[in-house]
Order: sequence, then structure tokens, then C-alpha cells
Amino acid sequence: MTTKVPVTILTGFLGAGKTTLLNRILGESHGRRIAVIENEYGAIGIDHELVINADEEVFEMSNGCICCTVRGDLIRVLGNLMKRRDKFDYVLVETTGLADPGPVAQTFFMDEEIREAFALDGIVTLVDARHLGQQLGRSQECGEQIAFADVIVLNKTDLVTPAELDALETRLRDMNRMARFFRSARAELPVGAVLDLGAFDLDQALARRPTFLEPEYPFEWTGLYALPAGAHVLELDEGPDPAMGLVVLTGVSPDDASLREGAERCVRLYADTALLVAAGGAIPLGAHADLRLHTPGTKRFSLVLKEACTVALYAEHFAEEFNLRVKVADQPVEPLAQRAWVAQHEHDDEVGSVAIEVEGSLDQGRLNAWLGTLLREWGTDIFRMKGFLSLDGEERRFVFQGVHMLFDGQPDRPWGSDPRRNQLVFIGRNLDEAAIREGFSACLV
Repeated sequence: MTTKVPVTILTGFLGAGKTTLLNRILGESHGRRIAVIENEYGAIGIDHELVINADEEVFEMSNGCICCTVRGDLIRVLGNLMKRRDKFDYVLVETTGLADPGPVAQTFFMDEEIREAFALDGIVTLVDARHLGQQLGRSQECGEQIAFADVIVLNKTDLVTPAELDALETRLRDMNRMARFFRSARAELPVGAVLDLGAFDLDQALARRPTFLEPEYPFEWTGLYALPAGAHVLELDEGPDPAMGLVVLTGVSPDDASLREGAERCVRLYADTALLVAAGGAIPLGAHADLRLHTPGTKRFSLVLKEACTVALYAEHFAEEFNLRVKVADQPVEPLAQRAWVAQHEHDDEVGSVAIEVEGSLDQGRLNAWLGTLLREWGTDIFRMKGFLSLDGEERRFVFQGVHMLFDGQPDRPWGSDPRRNQLVFIGRNLDEAAIREGFSACLV
């Protein structure tokens, strides 16, 4: 029997120190060959660039939130990993700071292939000792990360008093009495605090959340139709969102087991790159169609069947929200069966990200002045910022990270023959993207 590969999930709210801890783990001599899977919140990938001097392989998921379409995307990455099984013996999954770790952990129990190849070893949650109080009050995910942890690391202890730290640990122990606790200033932890924990307990997870093994899906509704051979019509009106994600499957029957089996197939399809289908176009069977509905009016799409069969629509929203209807010979038909699903959780609509990627170098004086003003005026609403910069006159790129009004950076590897460029991401509440871009552009030489 093949030995399962152990997996540690590394989580924690934005700016808690996950990447710093990851760099420490990868920089130590622990005898493990680690494959790292990172997830990003934002339009461009940054975190893999911040993993410094890592010989281990780093795999990136950039679907925006690891707790929404996570299972399909994570299954895809883990499946690719298994094709190069001889190159690693441990997996670290670093989640985005806005992720609920529950659906991430689900992946290692819900998917049969993943369950046979990997074993969830533990969930490690880093806590920003200085900012946790305000984060708990503003983010449900922050509390979920603490509740699910097997290990809780109180990080940035140098930024609070001993009394504040003791009070914080007492509060966290009330939230999670089963976790092991560590304290650190800059994620300075022994490797044994993170790897080879043997800590994750499914029974405890079910006790914390009885619905733990109830999967969350990136869709809300399924309608099953019996259709004859030929070209048929799918129509949608304007709805609450400008787009409607949809997967069309054949061979699904009305019983719940078949509908659920189809749902698991769709999890993988939703993780694929969205296929844009123009109004009037044909929706491919067995594929994820991202139906763009920006222009006003009714949208018509075609479903072409070579033979009579059942067709299941796994839709991102309920049919009535878009007045979705299937027509045969221009007459609406009723579904054989309908099913609602536990859909992905809702995020705070005010939380967003601004991603900047531009070539060139920056004037250090103007950059310092702009960052100072930015942090002073908007620091409380900036949960996280990170990236790397090209400073004029400097031969090495400058890597930085920040939380609220705290900013930290260091020179990294030389640019060498690489093109000099800047990549940075801001994550926060009510960010003025136009003003941020304009301010940054004014710093370019």
C-alpha cells in the first residue's frame, strides 16, 4: 500500500505572517521535500514571488478565493502533483487570508482520489497579535480560522505588551480549547510546530461544524430536463449579477445520488478557465460556460443534442433570478427535477483588491512620500499589502509586506537580466483604485 502524503494547511488572516513562516520552513534543514500550494486573493499572483530562495516547488492557484471554487482547483493541482510524486514527500497549502479553512480541509475527505493519496496532517493558524481584535470584529473568516486550528501561533508578539498577549491567548483558548499554542515575534518557530503534527481529527471537526462533510459548491441550483434530439434554446433575462456561471451535463438521472455525482463532476469543471459564450452561441455539453449578460435584453443560447437524453443545468444562481427557461420547438418545458445546493459563502462586498503590475523603476523619495500619505490616510482600511518593487539605482529588487499602518521590506535577489518591473497588491475595504494607481504612477522615474 502506497504511503499517503501528509498535508499541512497554513492559514491566518491577512498579514498574520504566513509567508514569513513559509520562508522559514523552506529555509531550514528538515529533510523534507516540500511542495507548496499557494492561493491568492487579487488579479495578479504575488505570493510565489515572495517565497525567497526556495528550492521546493511552488504551485499557485489564483481563483480569487480558496474557499469558494477551492475543491476543483485544489483537486486539479494535487492531481498534477501526483504525476511527479518522486519529487516531494510533503505538501504545504498556504491559503489566502480571507479563506475559511473548512472547505479546504473538506477536499481531503470528499474526493476519493485525493483521500487515497493524501492525508491531512493538521491546520496551523497564525494570528496577528496586534490587530486580531479589530479583525475578529470585521471578519467571519478570521474566527473560522481560529476555530478550525490544530495549532495557533500568536505572531508579532513584539508589537504588544505581555499583559495584552496573555489576554489574547485567554480569549483564543476560549474559542478553541483543543489547539496547541505557540508564541513568536517574526514567525520564529521550530519546524516541528508545523510539520508532522498528526493532529487533524475528523471527529473534532464534525463536533465544531456538524455540516463539515456537507460540500459547498460554486453553484446554487440544478434543473434536469428530458430533451429530444435537435437544437433547443436556453433563454435568460437580466438578473442580479452581470454573469451566470453554468455547467451543462448529460447522462444525469433524477435521483439524488445521480444529481450529487453530477455536482462533484461540476466542481472540477467550474475550476477550469471559464468559457465565454456569446449570446446566440452554442453551450458545449460537459463544460463550464460563463454566460455574460452585460447588455440589456433577453439572452438566447443553443443546446444541440445528437440524440434524446437528459440534460442537467448546474447554475450559479437560481433559475427564477434570471427567469431561466429551456424551450423545445419554441415552447418552454418544465424540468423533471430540481435541486438546491449549499453554495459558496458570501464575502463582504466592501472588501476588494487593487493589483498593479508595471515595468520601470521608482523614485525612492516620491515612493516614500506616497506610501506615507497612503498609510496615514487609509491605513485602517488596508488589511494587507505586499509585492516587490524596482527602485531606481538599486541592483536588487525590493520585497515588501504590510498590514494596516505597518510596513516592512527588504532587498532580495539581484535583477540580473530580468526585466525591471513592479508588482503589488492592496487588499482592504472601500479602496479607491483610481487614486492608488494614480499615486503609484507618479512615483515612476
